[in-house]
Amino acid sequence: MKMAKPAPKLTVIDRVVNYFNPAAGNRRAHARTVQAYSGAYEGGSRTKRSLKNWFAFGGSADADLIPQLAVLRNRSRDLARNNPLARGAINTMVTNVVGTGLAPQPTVDADVLGLTQEEATAWQRQAQREFALWAESKECDAALGQTFYELQNLAFRSTAENGDTFMLTPMFDRHRTRYRTRLQLIEADRCCNPQGRRDDDQFAGGVELDDFGAPIAYHFLRKHPGALGAAGAQRQWDRREAFGSGTGRRNVLHLFERRRIGMTRGEPYLAPVIDPLRQLGTYTDAELAAAVVSGMFTVFIKSGDGEGPLQPDPNQSDPDYKLGKGAVIQGAPGDSVEVINPGRPNALFDPFVQSILRQIGVALELPFEVLIKHYTSSYTAARAAILDAWRFFKMRRFWLATNFCQPVYELIIDEAVANGYLSAPGYFDHPLIRRAWLGCQWVGDAPGAIDPMKEAQASELNLKIGRTTLAKETMAYDGSNWEDNHAQQTREHAARERDGLLPTPPGQADELLAPPDNANDQ
Repeated sequence: MKMAKPAPKLTVIDRVVNYFNPAAGNRRAHARTVQAYSGAYEGGSRTKRSLKNWFAFGGSADADLIPQLAVLRNRSRDLARNNPLARGAINTMVTNVVGTGLAPQPTVDADVLGLTQEEATAWQRQAQREFALWAESKECDAALGQTFYELQNLAFRSTAENGDTFMLTPMFDRHRTRYRTRLQLIEADRCCNPQGRRDDDQFAGGVELDDFGAPIAYHFLRKHPGALGAAGAQRQWDRREAFGSGTGRRNVLHLFERRRIGMTRGEPYLAPVIDPLRQLGTYTDAELAAAVVSGMFTVFIKSGDGEGPLQPDPNQSDPDYKLGKGAVIQGAPGDSVEVINPGRPNALFDPFVQSILRQIGVALELPFEVLIKHYTSSYTAARAAILDAWRFFKMRRFWLATNFCQPVYELIIDEAVANGYLSAPGYFDHPLIRRAWLGCQWVGDAPGAIDPMKEAQASELNLKIGRTTLAKETMAYDGSNWEDNHAQQTREHAARERDGLLPTPPGQADELLAPPDNANDQ
């Protein structure tokens, strides 16, 4: 049963008021009691000792984030460079979400378009070929550095470390390529308000907004503020419209996860755990140094004459008194040796670190076992951890496909249809028709299986009872296309049958081994 709150204690002023004017004192006490008991949430109390010094600022999403965003980015990148746990968490997320890249599987709406299944399949294959022609070449990158699938990895990693990433979609000819669309990634630091303009409802973190909070344009520095030679140089900004004025084409893609209403810029993935990761790294370094010192069998020479440190040996030109493996220092007559035991390795180090890592894993949505790659408890626990992590990875994969892959796919199909590489009647005439042509699923690497036999048996059972299809199972297994696999299996079966490599059924084997009917007559 919950205990009743004690009545507010009288202060010195309360006693003085009560002495001279009891009625006023009663009103004062009543007001203090109402204030103390108002509200049903103890977390909102202003008088509770543990909460009265907690002052939380109730700002908007941009007011809370943008003033500290540059510091958060720099600290997040520093952790990603130098902290093993931070780098491992980001690598784990990028590897499982992106992997070798999300590949498109076009799925047009044949009913809306009035296509037969054969016609829809043929168009999907052609669209896949056209997109692969662009995506699998480094010509898709304005900097000629990466293919489309490698750009996915870089864009997702940069978004995790910095909070957001920008991608321009310029069009220009180069090297006799079939498509003119290029992708240019812009790091988050380059997007900022021109000439130091203050953030307000129209400009926030370099993003120019309309009355509804939608982006109109983005303002980018021509050079990274921390680039070589940028110090002291005059800053210049370029204004990039979010959409083409005449066509509505996407000129800029802003990649970030919106966590609050009215959020204009994104926060780094490591933002809630920057301090714990930093402190844990410092603690680990201290424990490692103590263990190294302990491993050197540390001793100190105590001077017998009380003159303090060892005096330099006149026979040594450059005396160097420091700890070393098996090092011996000659003391003076009368000096004594004292052995120091740092008590390392610390037996409580690992349990303490694991306790902190569990909290960090909760904030990052990475189970403890996945965060530190520790799967030694049991099969059930390991599978539960992996399934929990894959729910997070699937959610992030959906975000990447929706905000990066699909918009880029639409740009390429737009160009292919406009130039006659793909025939899509009504594509530019009606939004519904265009959407029907642009249907696409994005498939990534499969999560793998802890026990492949159990996974295969479960898949077979799901197929028998109708809970899934071969297309879905094939896609989930390795991201391939069931129709392609079926066609290949048909060719392989025919070839093996033609060359006599298929096993003979038991009944036919008996017939082949039995002597002919006229064997006894001969």
